[in-house]
Amino acid sequence: MPNVYVEPRPKGRPEGTPIADYVLEFAGGQTLGSPFKTQADAAAYAKKMGHHPLCARVRHTDKGNPDHWRAC
Repeated sequence: MPNVYVEPRPKGRPEGTPIADYVLEFAGGQTLGSPFKTQADAAAYAKKMGHHPLCARVRHTDKGNPDHWRAC
């Protein structure tokens, strides 16, 4: 199965603002499942569905840059 990215929302939020929720996105922007309250919940759901979840290492992510992601 392809990689799926655990993305915090809202995207591009300013420093110090809280994360509202997390979504699972494929490289093309298609989402998987519904929003999750925690990063761990999103990663567990992705694994249950047979995907390899990747969590963000930085605040502003780029799916094409592997340095921005780590395995969850």
